[in-house]
Order: sequence, then C-alpha cells, then structure tokens
Amino acid sequence: MTVLVTGGAGYIGSHMVHELVDAGDSVVVLDNLSTGFRYLFPASVPFVNGSTGDRELVARTIEQYGVTAIIHFAASIVVPDSLRDPLGYYQNNTMNTCALIDTAIEAGVRQVIFSSTAAVYGNAEVPRIREDAPTAPISPYGTSKLMSEIMLHDAGRAHGLRFVILRYFNVAGADPRGRTGQSSPNATHLIKVACEAAIGKRPKMSVFGTDYPTPDGTCIRDYIHVSDLARAHSAALGHLRRGGASMTFNCGYGRGSSVFEVVDAVRRISGRDFPVEIEGRRPGDPAALVANVERIRSALPWRSQFQDLDTIVAHALAWEKRLHGKRGAAPG
Repeated sequence: MTVLVTGGAGYIGSHMVHELVDAGDSVVVLDNLSTGFRYLFPASVPFVNGSTGDRELVARTIEQYGVTAIIHFAASIVVPDSLRDPLGYYQNNTMNTCALIDTAIEAGVRQVIFSSTAAVYGNAEVPRIREDAPTAPISPYGTSKLMSEIMLHDAGRAHGLRFVILRYFNVAGADPRGRTGQSSPNATHLIKVACEAAIGKRPKMSVFGTDYPTPDGTCIRDYIHVSDLARAHSAALGHLRRGGASMTFNCGYGRGSSVFEVVDAVRRISGRDFPVEIEGRRPGDPAALVANVERIRSALPWRSQFQDLDTIVAHALAWEKRLHGKRGAAPG
C-alpha cells in the first residue's frame, strides 16, 4: 500500500510526504527536480528522478514499490508564465497528466488525488465559490488543470478509476516544525515575496493593481496553510481507501485577505518595514477568489488548525529566515 507522490520534492508535495511519513505510510517520490529540492523530504523516502510523462519509468516505479495510490502534484504553476508559454504548460500539466493516468490504469492503480486550482473558476462573480460554480479559466494554467480534471472524470467512467480533485486556493506558510517550506528562487507567491522583502532578501516588493473592485483596491485571496492542505489530502486518501466515490473539493478557509492586508501582516509579524512599489495589473489575475468550503467540511474528517493569517505569515517568515541563514545551502 505505497503512495506515489509526484512532485514530492516541491513546496506542497514535500509537506505531503512528511504528512504521510508521520502517519506511517509507505511513500515513494517521483520528481524531476526542475523546481524541487531533494532535501525537503526525509532521506529515508525512496526517490525516483524523472517525469510523470515517462510512461516506462512510471510503470516501473509502480511495480517496484507496489504503488496503490497516486497523489499528483507535479506541474508548472505560475499564471503569468503560462500566458507566455501556454504550450509548455499544456505539455507539462495536461499531456504529462494524461500519460500518468493512462499508465496508472494499465498498472492497476485505481486511486488518484489530483492537485487542481481555484484558477479553473476564472473571474467568479460570487462572494464564495462553490464546487459547482461555472468553470471559465482565464489563463492557460487554469485551463491546463481543468483539462486534467475532465480527463479524470472520463477515465473514471471508462476504467473505474476513483479520484479526489482538490482545488487549491492560495497556499502559504511552512511546516511548523521547520522541516520544509517554499524554497524556489524567484518565487511569485505573495507571502513568500513579502517575507523575503522583510528580511532583506529583496530590496522591495511589488503590488500589481490597486484599482480592483475590492475594499482597498487590491486582489483578495483565500490563503490556506500548507500543512492544513496536506491534511486535506490525507483525509481524501482515507476517503478513497474506504471505498469512497470520486469527489471534487475546494481547499481554503472561506475568507479572504487583500494584498495590502498581507503586506501589513508581514510588516507586523516581522517588525520590519520594506518598500512596496505599485504596478499595473497582471494579466490573468481575478479580483477576488474565496472558497465555499461547506462540501469538504461535511464530506471529509478535515478540520483546519492554522486558519489565521498571522500564524501563516509567522511560519512562512520562520522558514524564510532559516533559508536565509543557510545562505543557499540545503537546510538540515
């Protein structure tokens, strides 16, 4: 009963690996290390260096380790980059996912948890978005994820594949025990960028757009702590192992914070001021994305532990200081 975690050397994937290991699960990681780092998950966990699009490698890994479930994180995730390189995003996010699903089905794996995104909703016009809201992505990133969702539904009907799709809102924070966190250089995640500015790793940070139809003119997002998100995956895995039906869930807290509110929180928690430069809107950024989380709270035994913006910021800041102290070396 081994779980294959694709993208397990990345930000969210590494938190998932720690969550599974803590629970006593057998785990194997598949990652090409294009944006991930081997040091982010335990050395005791078997690691396979490669792509989810490599059918032979995936099939061999499933057979060698006795994989019975797949948690699929491996993907390109930067919305502006997807506008510049749409075909690259469709290749990595959609076509590689197609290959992974097909190989899994051929190998007899029938349980998949898929890392999706609130970007599938596009410019939603409701205060809190339900899972049955219209899907109208406004970026190739969002479209690439929606296409993968559609493939899972079709594969489920044709081959008996059971899956859980988790649509993330804005993931932030770091492992409270300091074992892993967002480590990518040149990251675009708002809280990480603000924390880098607070400790002097960046000379300033930018706010993209202050003319949105929101109370302070900046974008509003539903920030979820990465450790709470990992626990949501564990709850989804338990659901599938108990024979549960395929489901789609939003992952957030049901409340939003604006960009300026995040900046204020980072300044308050860090005790440091830092320059903020106002720039124009970025293409592909909706004004507000906040989750309706009634479905996941009613269907899964999942309860959040860190749904406080100050706590999320404090954990992210602690990890950023640890990285900064290592001066680019792998955290021990």
